[in-house]
Amino acid sequence: MKYHYPTSGTCSRAIDIEITDGIISSVAFTGGCHGNTQGIAALVVGQKPAHVIERLKGIRCGAKPTSCPDQLAAALSQIEAQQK
Repeated sequence: MKYHYPTSGTCSRAIDIEITDGIISSVAFTGGCHGNTQGIAALVVGQKPAHVIERLKGIRCGAKPTSCPDQLAAALSQIEAQQK
């Protein structure tokens, strides 16, 4: 299933996520620090959403209350809530 999540409070503007059989199969950020968002995306592919949420939730970017990793955790949390 493919999901589109508009981000808030970060340089990235959106995250596109694909989950297949309960496993993250692709992540693509629109905007943000290209190398960092590519790195995050590569590291989470093959993981279960709950594992990624646990590891990334609450990460901040400087003085901002959120970050691209935190927004990915928020997106995955929203996806999991919709599936229940």
